[in-house]
Amino acid sequence: MSARYIAQLESGTGNVTILLLRRVARAAGITLEDLVGDTSTDMALIRDLLRTAPPAAIERVKAALSGASEGRTLMAIDRVALIGLRGAGKSTLGRMAAERLGWDFIELNREVENEGGLSMPEMFRLYGQEGYRRLELKALRRINTRRGPLILAVGGGIVSERVTFELLLSSFFTVWVKASPEEHMARVRQQGDLRPMANDDAAMDELRTILSNREPLYARARAVVDTTGRRIEEALKDVLSVIGPSLANASSRYSEHTGIRKRGLSA
Repeated sequence: MSARYIAQLESGTGNVTILLLRRVARAAGITLEDLVGDTSTDMALIRDLLRTAPPAAIERVKAALSGASEGRTLMAIDRVALIGLRGAGKSTLGRMAAERLGWDFIELNREVENEGGLSMPEMFRLYGQEGYRRLELKALRRINTRRGPLILAVGGGIVSERVTFELLLSSFFTVWVKASPEEHMARVRQQGDLRPMANDDAAMDELRTILSNREPLYARARAVVDTTGRRIEEALKDVLSVIGPSLANASSRYSEHTGIRKRGLSA
């Protein structure tokens, strides 16, 4: 950097870029957060502790910050979220599993529409993706305050929103419902959504790229159900067998606590 540019930065008349700030922080031996973030002693201490904290401690911190008490955290295992790309079968399987268990079923996309008072296409046209994601986080926080067991089906892109996805992981037993790219495409076509079908080859390439990029994020789920080549009844059995052992006791405890009888996995 020239001396003139440095003088402009120091006087507040220059416009610094994020890349330049990162170089300055690296040269000073500090983090970007330390350079531009909250300078309070508490925040600096919290950041230092988080950098060296074991995974279990970090999970407890995330649960606490999301508003979950110790008792609420124990109850969270009777709350299931199905994640995955569009066409994996999340809504169908989630609704059927919830009916079998006697739980509530919620589609996050529908809750976002209720939150914004508009359909998804209208929200994207008016507010863009960023505006939609803000409403999505608001809706998820509201759902997280509900009491009682439920199954939540979420949109495929939620994993790309760090804050929203972390809240989901810390508050729900997450299951990745996956399928091959070919089946994803075929199911979306069967649902009558032809938006990605203008060019089959290009659409398939894009789908494979999206799936490849998101796969490490989807893999953070606590369980995986592959619906490729499976009939819906077989896939439902897989979903129930994955979540059943962890959730049966929690559902029983909830029923005893509230005095409400819930149908179990054998129903």
